[in-house]
Amino acid sequence: MPDHSLFRLRILPWCIALAMSGSYSSVWAEDDIQFDSRFLELKGDTKIDLKRFSSQGYVEPGKYNLQVQLNKQPLAEEYDIYWYAGEDDASKSYACLTPELVAQFGLKEDVAKNLQWSHDAKCLKSGQLEGMEIKADLSQSALVISLPQAYLEYTYPDWDPPSRWDDGISGIVADYSINAQTRHEENGGDDSNEISGNGTVGVNLGPWRMRADWQTNYQHTRSNDDDEFSGDETQKKWEWSRYYAWRALPSLKAKLALGEDYLRSDIFDGFNYVGGSVSTDDQMLPPNLRGYAPDISGVAHTTAKVTVSQMGRVIYETQVPAGPFRIQDLGDSVSGTLHIRIEEQNGQVQEYDISTASMPYLTRPGQVRYKIMMGRPQEWGHHVEGGFFSGAEASWGIANGWSLYGGALGDENYQSAALGVGRDLSTFGAVAFDVTHSHTKLDKDTAYGKGSLDGNSFRVSYSKDFDQLNSRVTFAGYRFSEENFMTMSEYLDASDSGMARTGNDKEMYTATYNQNFRDAGVSVYLNYTRHTYWDREEQTNYNIMLSHYFNMGSIRNVSISMTGYRYEYDNQADKGMYISLSMPWGDNSTVSYNGNYGSGTDSSQVGYFSRVDDATHYQLNVGTSDKHTSVDGYYSHDGSLAQVDLSANYHEGQYTSAGLSLQGGATLTAHGGALHRTQNMGGTRLLIDADGVADVPVEGNGAAVYTNMFGKAVVSDVNNYYRNQAYIDLNKLPENAEATQLVVQATLTEGAIGYRKFAVISGQKAMAVLRLQDGSHPPFGAEVKNDNEQTVGLVDDDGNVYLAGVKPGEHMSVFWSGVAHCDINLPDPLPADLFNGLLLPCQHKGNVAPVVPDDIKPVIQEQTQQVTPTNPPVSVSANQ
Repeated sequence: MPDHSLFRLRILPWCIALAMSGSYSSVWAEDDIQFDSRFLELKGDTKIDLKRFSSQGYVEPGKYNLQVQLNKQPLAEEYDIYWYAGEDDASKSYACLTPELVAQFGLKEDVAKNLQWSHDAKCLKSGQLEGMEIKADLSQSALVISLPQAYLEYTYPDWDPPSRWDDGISGIVADYSINAQTRHEENGGDDSNEISGNGTVGVNLGPWRMRADWQTNYQHTRSNDDDEFSGDETQKKWEWSRYYAWRALPSLKAKLALGEDYLRSDIFDGFNYVGGSVSTDDQMLPPNLRGYAPDISGVAHTTAKVTVSQMGRVIYETQVPAGPFRIQDLGDSVSGTLHIRIEEQNGQVQEYDISTASMPYLTRPGQVRYKIMMGRPQEWGHHVEGGFFSGAEASWGIANGWSLYGGALGDENYQSAALGVGRDLSTFGAVAFDVTHSHTKLDKDTAYGKGSLDGNSFRVSYSKDFDQLNSRVTFAGYRFSEENFMTMSEYLDASDSGMARTGNDKEMYTATYNQNFRDAGVSVYLNYTRHTYWDREEQTNYNIMLSHYFNMGSIRNVSISMTGYRYEYDNQADKGMYISLSMPWGDNSTVSYNGNYGSGTDSSQVGYFSRVDDATHYQLNVGTSDKHTSVDGYYSHDGSLAQVDLSANYHEGQYTSAGLSLQGGATLTAHGGALHRTQNMGGTRLLIDADGVADVPVEGNGAAVYTNMFGKAVVSDVNNYYRNQAYIDLNKLPENAEATQLVVQATLTEGAIGYRKFAVISGQKAMAVLRLQDGSHPPFGAEVKNDNEQTVGLVDDDGNVYLAGVKPGEHMSVFWSGVAHCDINLPDPLPADLFNGLLLPCQHKGNVAPVVPDDIKPVIQEQTQQVTPTNPPVSVSANQ
């Protein structure tokens, strides 16, 4: 019959802790608790003194490493919390809340500056914050704090106040995106091989981020035609496109930027410049007060490379399979006009421009948002043009939902000023209206003549979330510009080249709309832009998608979608319709029919899509295009070292092509480093330290990454100023590893290298019996720690201990009453059977024998009994 007493003894300290983890506050509980020790069913004469646990809220004085939870939200890191005995009553104990810990609470400034401290200014005096409660939940290794919201700064789900923002650690970052393509023409023509790439390298020093962006292109073309013009041609280019630095200014909720930049304004059109700026950073605001990130949509006729650039600088590049695509991960710091280039595997190229949606410039009542910038305008290639300029803009929240905003921008010969008003209409959305006036002085003959030009531009914008209708007008706007109105960029072109503008803006209509009809299983997406000009024909771009999900007999989640699109650039339009029907095929696969009709090219395909796991999927298509057979495949894998995309296409009688895309990076710090995949070049990341244990799976917002041979990994799918979590996937944990901590948190400033360490133990498991020199054993509840101060076991009332992370010849120490009393050394080699009650002598430290409680008597015990291992409450492993 199994003996369960050992199990009861192993969980006893946790049961007591759970029962006794009551509240601690400025008022002590008056009622004590009486224990009946008979329920423990202890063996022999073993005695345990429970008097100290009879006071409610009592925690044994000493140091505890705990996760702090404030109003049910855990803080980012674990803290060493010291418990002290009460000064007037030793049967009472209280926690020491240090200034460093209290600073993480996010107290209002007037509250924080009036706090008083004790113990040489190391501990917060109790009773100062009325309604504050503190509870020790030792069974969960947690310190639970409840604090009235009136004392705290404004908070929002998954967003922390500035007091909890982390600038990370110093280090080096190097990120890249590489795309390679090869294409072979079947019937003459040109064969081509192309490699393009872009990336960012940089250094973090404290709060400073220093970065340099690069981009490159290599193209080799070989003609298959047998004529005098045939031959090989090679083109290659490498350039550093931008040098810049920035840092966060948390006290101002602003960002200081220096170097080469693009003017990002809510009022004025942007241009490249070199100089500096200080601006309110919307990323530092709660999510409900931020703007929306750009949403780029399009349709690829074949597997294609999509490049997003701004004023010649590549900011995003990726491969997409055939069909509709949406790019939604550019980040809300990207603004202005973006140029989209879609290079098809069949050689076709689509190009068009989009203007990113700008939310109404609204501000909370009593607050001010601002931007100040100065410098010199810059052309491509680091060449400055024009004279020194300066500018500023601001939005002031007046009251009752009204905001007043405006700004000015100019140099010696160009001045522009704007004034606007915004209104939060509550349930009806938000609307803004502004007027911008420009005055331009052209001091030399140009296509405009010589002299002054004055013009105005009027703009109205609107946004609204219709929560009850599950729909969103992300942005809708209209802008009208008079013929003589000029932006700063247009003025620079005119004064430099003397040529007239190509495409003098007149009107621009923009709209982005989403709606889900849940009951009907229908969703609608619309992106529309119409641009008219004073000097040329209008240009209209749109993308509208209708999707319907339904059940067909026993087949569930069948979907049909239709996309209509039109994109125009340089008087060339690509328009058509894309139809798709898909249905599930097994657990993680779908089969589909896809048809693309328009622009002189009709194609239809039958496809198979399969998701292998969270990190890997692939797609195969077979069909016809222009009455020729076509076959293509696409494979994508989110690996620990890089994101990898592979593609291959065959078009009967025309061409064969293949493509490869790699996106990744490297991060190196004083704590170590790792290769990793990346999403945002030079952006925020979290370095994970698993105590030197390799192959530990860690997940953030995406697929898991695995620690390298040094126990390091980098999680790159993290967000700026959001409360990010990374956790260990127990289902994939190596057999010889145990994790005593499963989740870490971090709220990181933009571009930071966060650092978090998991408590992971690597090694074998064993059941041992500890004996002191006099034959007695360490007291019940004593902790066994390795040289890394990791708790690897707890001693029961007979000296038995379940050990984790056992390695041959390893040294360990046994602690009780907060002090290391004796040492044990594991044998080398270890015995074959580690669960047969391994006897380990515990040698006392120094010349003084360890002091054990009087009720522990010397014993003589033959270690011949097979001891059944039990899972320790202090660790979690993949086997549990």
